Amino acid sequence: MVERAELVQELKTLRKGRGLAGRVDDRVGPFLRSACAVADGDGMVAIREKVSGRLSSLASHLPEDLRVAALAAFAISTEARHPLYQDRVRWAASRLDRDPRTVRRRVDEAIEVLAELASSSPVFAESADSWHTASLAVSMVLDQGAPMVLEQRRIVADRDGLRSIDLAVSLPDGRASLSTSVLYGGRLVDRGMEATDRWGFGLSLPRPLTRGESWESAVLFRLPSVSSLRPYMVCVPRQPCESFDLRVRFEGRPEVRVLEGAFQSDVSDPAYRGRPHEVDSSGEIHLRFQRLTPGLAYGARWSDQA
Repeated sequence: MVERAELVQELKTLRKGRGLAGRVDDRVGPFLRSACAVADGDGMVAIREKVSGRLSSLASHLPEDLRVAALAAFAISTEARHPLYQDRVRWAASRLDRDPRTVRRRVDEAIEVLAELASSSPVFAESADSWHTASLAVSMVLDQGAPMVLEQRRIVADRDGLRSIDLAVSLPDGRASLSTSVLYGGRLVDRGMEATDRWGFGLSLPRPLTRGESWESAVLFRLPSVSSLRPYMVCVPRQPCESFDLRVRFEGRPEVRVLEGAFQSDVSDPAYRGRPHEVDSSGEIHLRFQRLTPGLAYGARWSDQA
């Protein structure tokens, strides 16, 4: 597991001087090497290509101002390959029509997000180009005793011969408290526990998909009680996700906060408030999210009613 705090420090070091346009063999730290799949025998050219490629890929998920600031800071943008960091900041300031002080803050924000994405989205040679989620719809029912969660997903194959998709779900008690049924779209494959509270599973497809072909599936999760759930429901996509539709039906009308593009560490942090969202007279909420960034959290958190 790549640590975010260490990645932040290594990225701040890398942006100095000539950035990635200069010597990088002794300026790319161990955590950044791990996040970018840099091998021990890689030379300077290979290191530069791997780090530039990985950061460019992650930066493509950032808002435009953060993306421009980040690509300039590391001298990845061809037009911004000035020898000094302050000159690259001035270039980005001109491009964004902002003052250099604002751009420096944008660079810091971008580094925090890039580190979060890199630490939570490992480099998977296959999954990076194998499929993405076109739409995900999650319906959670909390007012009928045992909670139920219905997950309906439409994916699109990004290469020929796609035979399975890998997914995961996090729960306080791990796999033991969870009952899972595939309603349609494939056969369940148990991948085992990926972490203390995260169970990995997959869907083996009935036939291989061709590039650009879409496929739909539905999985129903059942839990023994509301107390076996944390008071939030979020999606943290590993692959790009075009849309996420979330419905939650509560027992009462708790205070609900919307989480949109939050760090995973913020989801359970009471200091991270999110924006308030009203629960309707039926005890329901309905949220829609578009163009989700892999590694960041989208969904809702509510006051604990267990």
